[in-house]
Amino acid sequence: MELSAFDYHLPQDLIAQEPLPDRAASRMLVVDRKTNRWEDRWFRELPSFVGPGDCLVLNDSRVFPARLFGHRQGVRALPIGKGNPKRREYLSGEVEVLLLHAVNPNQTEWEALVRPGRKMAVGERIRFAEGLEAEIVGRGAFGERTLRFECQGDLFAQLETIGHMPLPPYIKRLDEASDRERYQTVFARERGSVAAPTAGLHFTGEILEACRARGAEIAHVTLHVGLGTFQPLHAERVEEGHLHREHYSICPESVEKMRGAERLVAVGTTIVRTLETALLRGDLTAQQGETDIFIYPGFRFRGTGALLTNFHLPQTSLLLLVCAFAGTELTLAAYRHAVGQGYRFYSYGDCMLIV
Repeated sequence: MELSAFDYHLPQDLIAQEPLPDRAASRMLVVDRKTNRWEDRWFRELPSFVGPGDCLVLNDSRVFPARLFGHRQGVRALPIGKGNPKRREYLSGEVEVLLLHAVNPNQTEWEALVRPGRKMAVGERIRFAEGLEAEIVGRGAFGERTLRFECQGDLFAQLETIGHMPLPPYIKRLDEASDRERYQTVFARERGSVAAPTAGLHFTGEILEACRARGAEIAHVTLHVGLGTFQPLHAERVEEGHLHREHYSICPESVEKMRGAERLVAVGTTIVRTLETALLRGDLTAQQGETDIFIYPGFRFRGTGALLTNFHLPQTSLLLLVCAFAGTELTLAAYRHAVGQGYRFYSYGDCMLIV
């Protein structure tokens, strides 16, 4: 399959730049795989689509302020003439870092994306704040860097003070104080994601209680969102693509709820990847590990019964997963309908319920 087959046209003004004042006020396109039809509804109506025998599975990973701004120290910079007007920028220019995940147990070394990457060689140092610096000690196949931090005190305490919420690049604004709460689900618990599991952003405590009142169970699993979720695909042929590994865990309490369900309603593509990874490895049991599962059309789903998901970028692994679940033709037709009806797209946008 050619990746270009998973494309669609999206006007830029449909990319949501701000969250709605009310989390549950989003629109919801309900797609029925059996009838190949869809209908325009509201997310508030979600409880009417679940009932006894259903288990909503939520990703409780918590986003941390993973975006840092610092200045290079010019330690490994190539010589540049003293009269060159770019000298100061070259030696101490601003550097943006997006932390991805810790690579050692004491969390002093992190895989990260660094911009501008070409100038940042192994051995270069970055100063973020008083008492917080890092040295680049390695680089990866797709331009990632490994940073070793030198921190006075707790690193996460520093991040909470000087870090920024890692809004995706299609949101054309700086993060604001309100994003600390809104780019986070109301059920987030386990710190570790560098992007929100966005299907969960629509939920409120009242909506969750309404689902329980309808007889549905609520289970939590954890997949920490990293490069495996949002990194662009590089191969032109779908079958040649691969994803980065992400950490997941499933607790015994959630296993019991999910095993007793007739239908698992996955809230987000990260839940699909977690469930299907666990089932590929055997029975649905309490476990933790890493997954690089890449789901595209032709995949046989073993556990996912329904999917709530936001609208995704063209030619991405997330859109391919949705096409695998709902069918490519139906998915892209539903996307075209959503564009025509002015749905809001991507992280702070509206959602689809695929049944």
